[in-house]
Amino acid sequence: MSTREDGAQSPLIENRADLVAWIAAGEKPKPDWRIGTEHEKFVFRTISLEPVPYDGPRGIRALMELLIERYGWVAIMEGDNIIALKRPEGTLGGNISLEPGGQFELSGAPLQTLHETAEETSRHLYEVLDVGEDLAIGFLGVGFSPKWTLAETPHMPKQRYAVMTRYMPQVGSRGLDMMYRTATVQVNLDFANEADMVKKLRVSLALQPIATALFASSPFTEGQPNGFQSMRSEVWRDTDKRRTGMLPFVFEDGMGYERYVEYALDVPMYFVYRAGTYIDVAGSSFRDFLAGKLRGFEGAYPTVDDWSDHLTTLFPEVRLKRFLEMRGADGGRWHMITALSAFWTGLLYDEAALEAAWQLVKNWSDEEREALRNGVPKSGLRTPFRATNVNEIAREALGIARLGLKNRARINAKSQDETIYLTPLEAMAGKGHTLADELLERFHGRWDGDIDRIFEEFAF
Repeated sequence: MSTREDGAQSPLIENRADLVAWIAAGEKPKPDWRIGTEHEKFVFRTISLEPVPYDGPRGIRALMELLIERYGWVAIMEGDNIIALKRPEGTLGGNISLEPGGQFELSGAPLQTLHETAEETSRHLYEVLDVGEDLAIGFLGVGFSPKWTLAETPHMPKQRYAVMTRYMPQVGSRGLDMMYRTATVQVNLDFANEADMVKKLRVSLALQPIATALFASSPFTEGQPNGFQSMRSEVWRDTDKRRTGMLPFVFEDGMGYERYVEYALDVPMYFVYRAGTYIDVAGSSFRDFLAGKLRGFEGAYPTVDDWSDHLTTLFPEVRLKRFLEMRGADGGRWHMITALSAFWTGLLYDEAALEAAWQLVKNWSDEEREALRNGVPKSGLRTPFRATNVNEIAREALGIARLGLKNRARINAKSQDETIYLTPLEAMAGKGHTLADELLERFHGRWDGDIDRIFEEFAF
């Protein structure tokens, strides 16, 4: 989740057209399209396998302080607390942020190729593993906390999370699980214009359950099998239905920036950020704010930053800001991070591939897309669809992604193109066997029901 820093107040929004214009300003010509990869990891004590609290000599804060000292990161503060890290001014690089339960996230820099993504991922993991070793801290890439209860999970001292923690139980049964016990890999991708955005959004929404199945890695809750391939994805089904889901309106005639703005205006707000403080307005209307009628802020009008903040509190399966954010995947192991970016880059960044992907999904109904979304958390690649199943669709989608990456023809120093990063997904689809399946086989086999083994065999 995004991290605000204090600075000069951004311009006031004067009307609804300003909201549309803010999103439209993300349009980029194809040569300027970039790939931004985000990945979250669970942080644990390597000796006791307990979650890591914020404070203490071997806590999350100590981890960030050591990254600052050893690798030159710069602290982003909220009061007296380090809540995120950034690269020094003028240095290319992403940000490190804290999710509510201490999940450690790299929000990667916008990069031109997947080869750069792989290098960035490796560099980040090298750094955190290096400092983590000194603190007896490890990192686990799966989609849902496999061992700890909600009560055992620490809370990070970020004001916006306190607002969300109070509000979530009012709008769904699993919102706190989402905040504190899930981890994901995401990729952010660009669009050229409104029509390009709409086509990419439709394709990626329709295929998001396919990505969920391919990346499913969360079959455990509190040390036992939970009956799901992706508990992370299941949790999102009852988090807050007004700000989640498959957005069926995207497939209606007339879809564009303005229609998404209409949707966003109807999603209740969480907060307003002023003078370094997140002020709780949870449940209030951005429409009221736009009209100067926000409760507690009567006569005040939103700024551009308020709108940007609000868009970060929408959690559909694909989120539109000034780019498109793919949100359907569980957290995963090292090679799976770049694999997610490869899957979506191949599908969306080549015209022939994008058209082929659109032909694959264009006749799916709202009901069919929703059935996929509801079925995949439990059944994964085995989820039935028409006369086939998700695994067969995944194979077809991967073939299209491979075509797209071949057509991009981005070659590394070893004369390899970007298709190399699809290999783990193609192997999975070839066998119809996910990481969740592998974890369950080990749990019921050589682990003999001992969930602690996941920290030994699947940590980075």
